[in-house]
Amino acid sequence: MHCPFCNHEETKVNDSRLAAEGRQIRRRRECLACGERFTTFETAELVMPLIVKSHGSREPFDEQKLRLGLLKALEKRPVPGERMEEAIGRISHRLRSLGEREVPSRQVGEMVMEELRHLDEVAYVRFASVYRSFQDVEAFRDEVEKLRHRRRREPLAGQMSLLGDPPVGQVGPPRGRGKRDE
Repeated sequence: MHCPFCNHEETKVNDSRLAAEGRQIRRRRECLACGERFTTFETAELVMPLIVKSHGSREPFDEQKLRLGLLKALEKRPVPGERMEEAIGRISHRLRSLGEREVPSRQVGEMVMEELRHLDEVAYVRFASVYRSFQDVEAFRDEVEKLRHRRRREPLAGQMSLLGDPPVGQVGPPRGRGKRDE
């Protein structure tokens, strides 16, 4: 690395430490010619694929756009922000792991739907209604039926029910509702 003071091409590393929660390496360097010290930061360059829209245009993957879409779907839902951020991280990781230069937007949308299905069923249906361009109430009903069918196969623990089923482990109606024992 060239010295920023005298432009000499040889420097030595005096100290290296992790920075930015382990996503960077901070290095203290010293120029072998002038003796000046300076700090550099090293980060991994992660290349995200281009997103190919349905009409054929291409745009860079935008994590902020993904975050805004999830926020809109999860608006006024009891899902902690950290769980949403974890979902964003999983989607980003999956996109990087594909190793593709371009990914269809439809594939990204399906990844988002899968994450929302596990986070919150109401948010899932909200997102699906826009993403799949539901035209009428029947389309909503069909999507809810698909959720109901999936739930029978793989119950989602700890999630508020869109379908009216009691939470996992609860028998009968929730406390404070239904008939009193006589």
